[in-house]
Amino acid sequence: MKALVIAAFLAVACADPKVYLREQFDDGDEWKSRWVESKHKSDYGKFVLTAGKFYGDAEKDKGLQSSQDARFYSMSTRFNSFSNEGETLVIQFTVKHEQSIDCGGGYIKLFPGELNQEEMHGESSYNIMFGPDICGPGTKKVHVIFNYKGKNHLINKDIRCKDDEYTHLYTLIVRPDNTYEVKIDNKKVESGSLEEDWDFLPSKKIKDPEATKPDDWDEREKIDDPEDSKPEDWDRSEHIPDPDAKKPDDWDEEMDGEWEPPMITNPEYKGEWKPRKIDNPDYKGKWVHPEIDNPEYTPDSSIYKYDSNGVLGLDLWQVKSGTIFDNFLITNDEKFAEEVGNETWGVTKDPEKKMKEAQEEEDRKKREEDEKTMKDEIKDEGEGEEEKEEDEEDDEDEEEENEEETDSNLKDEL
Repeated sequence: MKALVIAAFLAVACADPKVYLREQFDDGDEWKSRWVESKHKSDYGKFVLTAGKFYGDAEKDKGLQSSQDARFYSMSTRFNSFSNEGETLVIQFTVKHEQSIDCGGGYIKLFPGELNQEEMHGESSYNIMFGPDICGPGTKKVHVIFNYKGKNHLINKDIRCKDDEYTHLYTLIVRPDNTYEVKIDNKKVESGSLEEDWDFLPSKKIKDPEATKPDDWDEREKIDDPEDSKPEDWDRSEHIPDPDAKKPDDWDEEMDGEWEPPMITNPEYKGEWKPRKIDNPDYKGKWVHPEIDNPEYTPDSSIYKYDSNGVLGLDLWQVKSGTIFDNFLITNDEKFAEEVGNETWGVTKDPEKKMKEAQEEEDRKKREEDEKTMKDEIKDEGEGEEEKEEDEEDDEDEEEENEEETDSNLKDEL
């Protein structure tokens, strides 16, 4: 029996990963035969295949790029439908917002196999929505939304997405023990329990509707000291007539009325008297409403499970286009997904950054050269104006000399 258990364990451990979808756009325009654009609307934005303005590898980094501003996008690809019952589900892909996105989605949706791809739209029912979403400085999050019994449930945690212009790897792991993990660039950024981090089920406990706080329950930690009393000399007016004020010599009571000195702050005023505080001998602490088991709560060990997963879609809105989606992977093997991430994004991320920095350095030098050229042109124009003014002054001087010489000749003749 022991040998059988060990053999079964090794069989599971050594089992090949199941790969339901792997799309790296490495066969040119053949992707067009695998991806279907929705016809639900006539003005969806177009995706184009490109590695973008900067990349780590001109071929390996090619992906689907949104190409039109202020558009909805709706495109999907189908694979053999499967159920993840009893298995881990891993969804992984890369996103590059090389346009420095201001508002738009970078997420995917996992649909059931019965989806009509040509009719896919924003209200189409999906199983999972996962990935980055950015809109202004206030929204920079990773969506993790599950459909449970016909209702979409957002995660109760805030997972911040990457908002730079480089390619990033997003991974969602959903396990059959109803736990999950979110990774960005192959590093865990969030994890936990599906039941605890989403509102799929009613609360396990509720406040006892029969329980009430006793009338004699005293929650006051401090009380006024009954032995304390206000000093007899405490009461003083806050303002008093200015003792140094004098009626002006020209004050006419018949005309100006009875003179009254101006009021000033009373230096002996002590404010409102309050008795000192002491510990309340009857203090019982804050009353906590007792809880009971929620009769409406029923545990569900199959929250993670979807009977049909068969279509991956890009159904999103972008104000500024330019996002590139690539390296789609759906599998049941966490380790395999991590290895694929390292073999794709992991290999090209550093060369991509190097190319981007080289472009920025080239742009910086060009700006400096343009600024220098502009300054030189302005300087040359200024010197030209000065020479023109000097020439004009010389001409004027010469004219004056000629006039003086003419006048002198006339005088001589006379």
